[in-house]
Amino acid sequence: MLIDYNNVEHVYLVCGYTDLRKGIDGLAAIIEHEFSMNLFDDAIFLFCGKRPDRFKALYFDGEGFILLYKRYDQGKLLWPRKENEIKQLTKKQIQWFFDGLSITPKQRVQPAKIGSLT
Repeated sequence: MLIDYNNVEHVYLVCGYTDLRKGIDGLAAIIEHEFSMNLFDDAIFLFCGKRPDRFKALYFDGEGFILLYKRYDQGKLLWPRKENEIKQLTKKQIQWFFDGLSITPKQRVQPAKIGSLT
C-alpha cells in the first residue's frame, strides 16, 4: 500500500458490504455516524464492496484525507461480512489479511499435554 500500515497506530476493518461508489465524504460519514469514531486518529479504515477482490482505504495524514482503491488482479480478500461491525486489526492480522488469509484462524494448534506420550 501507499501508506505503510506498520507505522499507523490503528487499522480498522469495516465488516459487511460498503458501497464503493462512495468517496472520502461518504466513507468518512460511515465512520463518524455509524461507528462514532474519530477520523483524525492515526488510523486507516478499510472498506469492501460486494466483490472481495477490491477494497478502499481511508486515512487522514495530518493535512488531508487519502483515499486508496486497490483491485487485485488475481485472488481475493477474506472479508468478514457481519454487518454493522468494525474490527481493529493487530499487526499480525493485517499481514494475514493482505496475504489473503483469514484474520480469525478457524483452528489453533493445541499445546501438548504433559505425560500424554506413552
